[in-house]
Amino acid sequence: MTVTLADVAARARVSPATVSRVLNGNYPVAASTRERVLRAVDDLDYVLNGPASSLAAATSDLVGILVNDIADPFFGIMAGAAQTQIGGPGDGSGRAGGEKLAVICNTGGSPERELTYLTLLQRQRAAAVVLTGGAVESPAHQAAMAAKLAKLADAGTRIVFCGRPPLPEGDALVAALAFDNRGGGRRLTEHLISLGHRRIGYVAGPPERTTTRHRLEGHREALRAAGLEDFPAGGGTAGGAGADGDRLVVHGPYDRRSGYEATLELLRRAPDVTAIVAANDTVALGACAAVRDQGMRIPQDISVAGFDDLPFSVDAVPALTTVRLPLFEAGARAGRLAMGKENPPPGGIATIAAELMIRGSTAAPRG
Repeated sequence: MTVTLADVAARARVSPATVSRVLNGNYPVAASTRERVLRAVDDLDYVLNGPASSLAAATSDLVGILVNDIADPFFGIMAGAAQTQIGGPGDGSGRAGGEKLAVICNTGGSPERELTYLTLLQRQRAAAVVLTGGAVESPAHQAAMAAKLAKLADAGTRIVFCGRPPLPEGDALVAALAFDNRGGGRRLTEHLISLGHRRIGYVAGPPERTTTRHRLEGHREALRAAGLEDFPAGGGTAGGAGADGDRLVVHGPYDRRSGYEATLELLRRAPDVTAIVAANDTVALGACAAVRDQGMRIPQDISVAGFDDLPFSVDAVPALTTVRLPLFEAGARAGRLAMGKENPPPGGIATIAAELMIRGSTAAPRG
């Protein structure tokens, strides 16, 4: 049986006029109401018909790029690079010039907003969707994402992951470009251990993110190989009591303030740490500020290292030891894959290598 606009209105407990306003985007609607309507559209798999369907099909030159935080250079660089490859000859559209309109969708790290944007892009018959950055490790959210992406792919939308691993059910993907966060994290900690560090604090990202888990796993692999790991398997969450490894890991957002506050907490828990690894370069800046505010020098008293090699890292004082991810190159490749300008990698999955960048913020601990 065909689902009607009235069915969607009844499911969302709003008027048909409100549903129309949400789908057409031509009138302000409260965010909670909009999300309720879009959820009903998704649940019922409502499809426009007649003239409205023709109008929707006419917007198929749209490409969505989903980011967690457009103000974060990590996402801004990838999104900007992807946009350079969207449009122009060779995109397979068959239209003059082949131009596409790229829309940046800023989720704020919210799983709900991620799904909402995908529903909106589905309604607009998006030609392609590029999803950047780590994913939330929630079975319910992963199942919802797999179902949503399958619907997009069935409608002809090309799906590319950039900087995140594929979903367990990832058949809808054109390609997944996954960063080697685990390998990069391992090499970074191996570097500190080779300098002589034995008490290494770790400022981790949000525990529910794939990026956080993989980087922390790499760090712990290096500790384990050196015989320095001292926490139970599967442990190590912030605030854990008893095990030393638990005390040397603090989780928080991927921002400077988190780096500052987490570093103060690490120094309170373990005043004898000689090095701090930060979840990313922005967090590392906060860590550096906290170290200095405690009257200590970098790297003479404490070494500090980051991750990503964002543009400001080399200009920090001292320049930041970090792990370089080729963000621009990965974003550009994702854009080409989304537009059909490049063939997918074998099996649809490619691992992007991470490179250790040794600079002035790390040195041997004081004897």
